[in-house]
Amino acid sequence: MTPSKLSAARLPDFHIRPDPDDGRLSQAVFGIDQDGKRVDLRVVNERALTLFLNAQEIVTMMTIGDRPDLLAVGYLLNQNMLRPDDIITGIDHDEDLEVVIVRTERATNYEEKMKKRVRTSGCAQGTVFGDVMERFDEIALDPEARIHTSWLYALTKKINTQPSLYLSAGAIHGCVLCQEDRAVAYMEDVGRHNAVDKIAGWMWLDKVPPADKIFYTTGRLTSEMVIKTAMMGIPILVSRSGFTAWGVELARKVGLTLIGRARGQRFVVLSGAERVVFDMDARDADGEDPRHARKGARAGDANS
Repeated sequence: MTPSKLSAARLPDFHIRPDPDDGRLSQAVFGIDQDGKRVDLRVVNERALTLFLNAQEIVTMMTIGDRPDLLAVGYLLNQNMLRPDDIITGIDHDEDLEVVIVRTERATNYEEKMKKRVRTSGCAQGTVFGDVMERFDEIALDPEARIHTSWLYALTKKINTQPSLYLSAGAIHGCVLCQEDRAVAYMEDVGRHNAVDKIAGWMWLDKVPPADKIFYTTGRLTSEMVIKTAMMGIPILVSRSGFTAWGVELARKVGLTLIGRARGQRFVVLSGAERVVFDMDARDADGEDPRHARKGARAGDANS
């Protein structure tokens, strides 16, 4: 498979974005509220997707079903099953059978590796494997990377007002690959790890360099989020949600800039503060629309 080599220095805003109007991803349901009145809601769909690497079954994931090729490749990368120099010869997806097969030029056999997996705090099927942690100490993130506070304020407003399943239905996580003040690729899924893997797959297939990027997530900053972001080579991780202690410890160990509780004009940095450039007073930043802030808080906190 020949990648598109989307490695331009400046990537456009929302090059990839959610499609909340895609009828495959959610459906209308009705119920009653606390007053006994009928309410009509949209809820996200979940589908099983079984991933094969060549002839070997790897995992069955619960996903909303969009971009199965990116999800498959990103999962294999983040589980250290695809090497940087691997050549993918094909990605086959059968929607009816709920199967995606990634085929590589290199012969693979991960039977022993599958026995070493460790379940993480990610919802659904989030796992990391034992030897992923063995690679963690070898990661070197760009010390020259920077995030300006003006970019951060612009990104949080832009992302939290972008039409998405996150805003229309909730019960879903969003992850966004950013460059400076631009939200380049916005992916969603029922598990934060799936959304991360989709972005990882897109970056690998399209040869998008990570060193000057910022990763944004609606979910909390757990060890899994820190590990995956660092393994992707992205030096800055931002969330509108909070932290776990191990997530902070690992971020400090690998030199990842970790910014949480980023809502409106507020944020907290618990690791890598040297990358933050304070070029804008928070009082001069545009506040987040209260409607989106309330909706985002309900959807994000409930699902983080």
